[in-house]
Amino acid sequence: NRQVLPMQHLPILKICSCPCQAGPKGVGDFFGKAVRGKASGESTIKPEYTGNGILVLEPTYRHLILLDVADWGGSVVLDDGLFLACESSLKHKAVMRANLSSAVAGGEGLFNLSLNGNGVACIEASCPREELIEIRLENDVLKVDGNFVIAWSSTLDFTVERSGKSLIGSAASGEGLVNVYRGTGKVLMMPTANMPNI
Repeated sequence: NRQVLPMQHLPILKICSCPCQAGPKGVGDFFGKAVRGKASGESTIKPEYTGNGILVLEPTYRHLILLDVADWGGSVVLDDGLFLACESSLKHKAVMRANLSSAVAGGEGLFNLSLNGNGVACIEASCPREELIEIRLENDVLKVDGNFVIAWSSTLDFTVERSGKSLIGSAASGEGLVNVYRGTGKVLMMPTANMPNI
């Protein structure tokens, strides 16, 4: 079932009668995955479950959101630390920010996790799916003041920039740095800023 699971229940992922088989995924290319994991903040080795059965996850106060990557043109980029699980048909890739100096200044990190291919991914969010805001860009620019965006199309160029044209302008506006998304694609936003400690 593709639905947001209530907070008060243990999250359950139904992968199709038993038994299920589990094993580590990522041992073969350990060095490459270690580099990507370090860069994106995700774990290096992820368990892979195959077969028919039910997976019961640990309790969480966050909401679980299912994303069909095909709806994102076969490639979606996630904000740091939101990835939980995905189908094995999806490939992981660490993507670097286009503007390194402003990324460091904005405290956002230099890399994000990109999921590519056909399949469904499960991510965590601070609000339920029905409260998320989806924005479609057509050769346009979206500027976001704060950590509201949780996913965006890989076709978009993502940078962290000064809100004003100069340091003086940024200081006068009182806003500082903003997240900027340029091009054609989708952006998925929360109504309030992401709370990483929840």
